[in-house]
Formats: sequence, C-alpha cells, structure tokens
Amino acid sequence: MNKPSILVARAVFPEVIARLQQHFDVEQNPADEPLSREQLVARLHGKAGVFTTGGERIDASLLAACPQLRICANMAVGYNNFDLPAMTAAKVLATNTPDVLTETTADFGFALLMATARRMAEGEHFLRAGKWNKWAYDMFSGSDVHGSTLGILGMGRIGQGIARRGAHGFGMKVIYHNRSRLSPELESECKARYVGKEELLRESDHLVLVLPYSAQSHHSIGAAELAQMKPTATLINVARGGIVDDAALAKALRERRIAAAGLDVFEGEPKVHPDLLTVPNVVLTPHIASATVPTRLAMANLAADNLIGYLVHGKPVTPLNPEVLGS
Repeated sequence: MNKPSILVARAVFPEVIARLQQHFDVEQNPADEPLSREQLVARLHGKAGVFTTGGERIDASLLAACPQLRICANMAVGYNNFDLPAMTAAKVLATNTPDVLTETTADFGFALLMATARRMAEGEHFLRAGKWNKWAYDMFSGSDVHGSTLGILGMGRIGQGIARRGAHGFGMKVIYHNRSRLSPELESECKARYVGKEELLRESDHLVLVLPYSAQSHHSIGAAELAQMKPTATLINVARGGIVDDAALAKALRERRIAAAGLDVFEGEPKVHPDLLTVPNVVLTPHIASATVPTRLAMANLAADNLIGYLVHGKPVTPLNPEVLGS
C-alpha cells in the first residue's frame, strides 16, 4: 500500500524526519529556505499533510488550491498562521504543540525581563565598545526585580509559569489581566490578583505580554496604553508580533516614556521595525523563547505525533478544530 505524502516545510531534526518516513512519503526542505506562497502551494500538490513551523500561511485560497490536504501540524503553540474557520470549512485538521514549551518559554520570558530591568544589553554593548574605563555610581542603574510589581497580560500556561517564578522566586507582587479570570486555586498557586487592563498598565513595574495573537489582540499595546504605564516600567513581549505597535513602542522608548523593553517577537518578523534598532533601551532576541534542544525536539515530535496520529490512526493528539474529526 502506498504511503500518504506529506511536506515538511522547514528543516527539522533528522530523527523526527526518520520517524515520519516510517509512515509517509516525506518531501523535505533541507536547505531551510522559507517557501514563498507559490512554492508552498506547488509543493503541497498531492500532499495529505504538512508539517509547518509558524511561518507558513494556511488560508482559504491555499486550501482551495490543495483540495487533497487533510492536516496541517504546526510546530508551535501559536497558530496565527492558520485561518482556523477556513480550515474547518474545508475539513482540514489543524494541530499545534501546547504544554511541551511552557516552562522553557517561561524561563526565557523571565530571563528577558531581568536582562531588560538590569540593562544588560546596554552594558554589554558599552563594554564591547571599549568605553568602560571607570566606576560611576549611576552607570547602567536599572530597576529592581525582587519585590516589584509584575504585571501579566494573558494568563495561560506560560503566563502562569512566569507568575510563579516572580512570586515564589523573587517575592514579586503579581497582578494579571486575562479574557477570563483564573480559578481561585490557580490564583493562589501563582499568588496572582486579577485586575482590569487599565490598573495593570498603571501599576506594573514590569509588564509581560503572553496573550495569543488575533485580530482582537492586534496592537493591544499601542501609544495610548504605553502612555498609561509608569515612566520607570519595562515591557516584555514573548507572545507574538502584532500585539505591540512596534513603531509606537520605539517612539516611547526614545522619549523615555517607559524605561525599557525586551522583545522576542516583532511585527512582520523576521523584519524588525528599523526604529527599534536605533534605541539603546531595548533588548532584542530573534524569537527564541522556546529554543532549547529538548524543548524544540519535543515540539517537533508532537507535531509528528499529530501527523501520524491523524493520517495513520485517525486520532490526533492536540487538535485545534476537533469538529473536523466527526465530519
């Protein structure tokens, strides 16, 4: 019997490819070049499934051009590259990789918070440029993390992980805003207090964004929201590009209307708004919050599990639109 054909849109771990090859005829992209829209459609011809990594847009027009496609397995917890209603209408299953990256991403979010608060990137650039020649009482004086107020916008698994680190490890006062309030048990575990968005912006010393991207969350932090923050506050984004208005943020940083920012995600990435590259009080990283070998391998294996589970056994592990299963 012929194996189903799938596309792995970007380079992934060889051992994951080997797993997939046991079940599928696998077309790879070993050069790891991002596929254009036209290339993606052409390579999906005749494919029953695709292993995506978050940069491949799956929408109604692509689905119409690839009627044999049955599943798109994202190697990411976010899925803003998927038009989920269009996929459901076309009876194409969407899956993601939740849980396996929670703690690693929370680690990185807190590391980015600390690097931003303590001005580590500015200090390193200063040292590398050969400018450090004396001690000064105010040289790169940042803000305290311990005992400060940690604000979290978006209190899913990763937000809760960051809250636990702040409350239990650094004695921080944790406040949060979310579409729905956590259970009393989870609030107690995270030592977190629910507040409205305005209070969150007003009271946070360090504001961390961990909400999913959607049309509703687009530019959740723009000029108006930045104006409500403390001038001593820092802003951390480990969620998705587009949640922050990067142009407005660069202007606020340049004018010191907030103290600093730490960003792992950007609008239109891998392009970065040029103004962000010219302000000193921002820490920039290239979307690497989940980038440890064990975590990325777990993500890739879960995406593979979804492809194997659905196309071979009819039982995906983490479906996003399970209504497709009964259709």
